[in-house]
Amino acid sequence: MNENLFASFIAPTILGLPAAVLIILFPPLLIPTSKYLINNRLITTQQWLIKLTSKQMMTMHNTKGRTWSLMLVSLIIFIATTNLLGLLPYSFTPTTQLSMNLAMAIPLWAGAVIMGFRSKIKNALAHFLPQGTPTPLIPMLVIIETISLLIQPMALAVRLTANITAGHLLMHLIGSATLAMSTINLPSTLIIFTILILLTILEIAVALIQAYIFTLLVSLYLHDNT
Repeated sequence: MNENLFASFIAPTILGLPAAVLIILFPPLLIPTSKYLINNRLITTQQWLIKLTSKQMMTMHNTKGRTWSLMLVSLIIFIATTNLLGLLPYSFTPTTQLSMNLAMAIPLWAGAVIMGFRSKIKNALAHFLPQGTPTPLIPMLVIIETISLLIQPMALAVRLTANITAGHLLMHLIGSATLAMSTINLPSTLIIFTILILLTILEIAVALIQAYIFTLLVSLYLHDNT
């Protein structure tokens, strides 16, 4: 039971070689592009969504922060397409792997923090000690603020991993219950199947929302350091 339950989270292999890299590179191939002057409806809708998302994330940034717009838009598209592809049957979701999410979160967080220390070091150091702090509490607050800063990339990665993994496990359990009840009680099977459909719709929304939240938090870290 446990082996079947967690089998979808095991990194796939082809002839003994890891296939995760090929799976990670596959979602960008699904993004349509156009070489024509007049785009079709799909390309137009895609460009409108990208422009809307980019505008919402970049409005609060200054000129230096807006240089990250291409990276952040690419990040949200990559995470969203990867999450959605993971909902297909017999598929693998790379964002359920904590190592991959950490590989995305740590460099982006580190880049934003390093930029903050390079451009405005006084403001960056001021975050470690709020104004008006009593003198006896200064060492403790500095330690707490340092830990909270260092834990930010871990929180990013764990949030994405936990939400995607929990949704996949719940869908697997309800799907197994639907198959088990199909030979026992048909009315109960229809009810459980309806719940499964609603959960699938919810997971599609979660896949898109988690991509947006991950990118938005990176954007907020960038805003605090520019």
